[in-house]
Amino acid sequence: MPNERPMDAVDAIVAQWRRERPELDVAPMATIGRLKRCAALLQRRLDATFAEFEMGAWEFDVLATLRRSGAPYCLAPTALFSAMMITSGTMTHRLQRLEASALVERVPNPTDARSLLVRLTPAGLELIDRAVAAHVDNEHNILSPLSPAELALLDMGLIKLLAALEPEEQ
Repeated sequence: MPNERPMDAVDAIVAQWRRERPELDVAPMATIGRLKRCAALLQRRLDATFAEFEMGAWEFDVLATLRRSGAPYCLAPTALFSAMMITSGTMTHRLQRLEASALVERVPNPTDARSLLVRLTPAGLELIDRAVAAHVDNEHNILSPLSPAELALLDMGLIKLLAALEPEEQ
């Protein structure tokens, strides 16, 4: 049959639940199970690319957030941790590690003498520019089994799901 597809690990789990609890509609388990499995497998693939640059996902995220902020690639620590949805304590620890690696530096805030800004160093800029190019290539490779129409459909479905899951911005 043309609509048949190979069974995956999620199918096996759902089949077990259907056998054990036939009165439950477990169809959402299949969709959410596949989303969770995809997320875990995607993270492995992304982490492998980050490792090529001797960094983890969090380091990539901090450096990429500074890079996409535009020249002079400088943000207040509060803007950084807000953009990354982490606590200030976690951000402080991460910034200390990146500073020790000479990838970021703290510089005086010209508009507030009481605070510092975080800025990419030339080494940090060079590293993130190479890493983000490899990251985008990796993402293209990951998504290559899907046609442009399938990608558009997937993206629209995910946009709709995210809108339902994320709290409204105030």
